[in-house]
Amino acid sequence: MTDGAFLSEALAWLIGLMAVGATVLCFGALFSMGRSGYRKD
Repeated sequence: MTDGAFLSEALAWLIGLMAVGATVLCFGALFSMGRSGYRKD
């Protein structure tokens, strides 16, 4: 049923999605940290 090519493709997609998610989260965290310095709370 599941051959090596399919598993390799699925693993590549999983790693790619994790990389994109980490990039977005890191950008959001840095943006949030940068904005917190300007607040007068």
